[in-house]
Amino acid sequence: MINDDRANARFQVDRTVFTGEDVLAIERERIFGQCWLYLAHTSEVLTPGSYVSRDVAGRPLLLTRDKEGELHVFYNTCTHRGAKVCRERRGNGGGFVCPYHAWAFNVKGELVNMPGRDALPPEANDNGELDLMRVEQFDVFKGFIFVCFSKKTEPLVDYLAGAGDYLAYVADQGPNGMEIIGGAQEYSADANWKMLTENSVDGYHGAPTHSTYFDYLRDRDGGPKKVREVGTVGWVKNLGNGHAVSESIGALPWGRPYARWVPGWGEKSRAEVEALEKEIMNRLGPERGKVVAQGDRNMIIFPNLVINDIMAVTVRTYYPVAPGRMNINSWTLAPTGESEASRDRRMRNFVEFLGPAGFATPDDVEMLESAQKGYAAGGWNDCSRGMRTNNPSKTEELQLRTFWRRWRQVMAARDKSELQGP
Repeated sequence: MINDDRANARFQVDRTVFTGEDVLAIERERIFGQCWLYLAHTSEVLTPGSYVSRDVAGRPLLLTRDKEGELHVFYNTCTHRGAKVCRERRGNGGGFVCPYHAWAFNVKGELVNMPGRDALPPEANDNGELDLMRVEQFDVFKGFIFVCFSKKTEPLVDYLAGAGDYLAYVADQGPNGMEIIGGAQEYSADANWKMLTENSVDGYHGAPTHSTYFDYLRDRDGGPKKVREVGTVGWVKNLGNGHAVSESIGALPWGRPYARWVPGWGEKSRAEVEALEKEIMNRLGPERGKVVAQGDRNMIIFPNLVINDIMAVTVRTYYPVAPGRMNINSWTLAPTGESEASRDRRMRNFVEFLGPAGFATPDDVEMLESAQKGYAAGGWNDCSRGMRTNNPSKTEELQLRTFWRRWRQVMAARDKSELQGP
């Protein structure tokens, strides 16, 4: 399914990987069943008793924080007859009562009450077998909570490899930490899920696909006169384990709410933005501060987490419904306690470009859906750009090859213990 001809600098992907039901069945088992997947951010469950319920790879999960401050992740299914014990997306309380037969569980997942308890032997739950089922693995890195449905998969910190450094760049933006703001954006696209992975780190499509947005910035802020120069400045990196990033430092025309002022925000905002940048430089030092403050980056964490750290910070996941359809969820991340004016600039940036009704997402969805229809003709996709380049630019495709090489490895391995190398 993949032709990786390094000697002749040719990399091709058989389009059946985007259309085959058999391919998706193996992906569900070997990729979504064994890789680390993003669940939530710690800011969503800050206080004791708080919880979030969310589906991950088709599995209903329940994230809680107990009164001691410990996090727990369970399957959101009653151990009696399977109904969801929590039907709210988020909240705060002392526990959960199954609506089916009223079995009650505390936020630690322990069964604390059931009607007609005397119908079962006194020792029925001595070993906790009737408590909520815990997910096989979960861990937290810089506030990002991940789960894994296999006990054989390596620890999260090893799995993240070089991507951990880039999550740290995001976490360092706020002196008091980062938090999810607003609600989730949820939408669907009639395209294979892997196409969004590719698109999210593909600098090559930026200028032609999003020319309307760059024209808008040019007219508003006096941006680059040649739209096709946008997106070509920067580089891409293989971060290991299928993760990759496309980035640049201080080269792109949009503003960053805490570090890069643009005229469209008005002269009144300039002093605040420059003060925020100075705080980052003082706190992190000039070298790291410049990367955090002025760096624009789009990162993929294999298989389906995208961090857009550009004019706003977004956290995006997407899961297949069918070979040609996916559901997408997106959240905004911001420095905890930032000013109302700064947050307003951030949210405007977010919905203006990255939201489902913004400049970018409708463009991207249109292109992905068009390509998905084209795959009915068969053939191969080409991802060969930059195979003979030592320092790949943003328009080259090292990042795509990074994803596809890991995809091939994981699909070929029966479990993660068979994988060799990054």
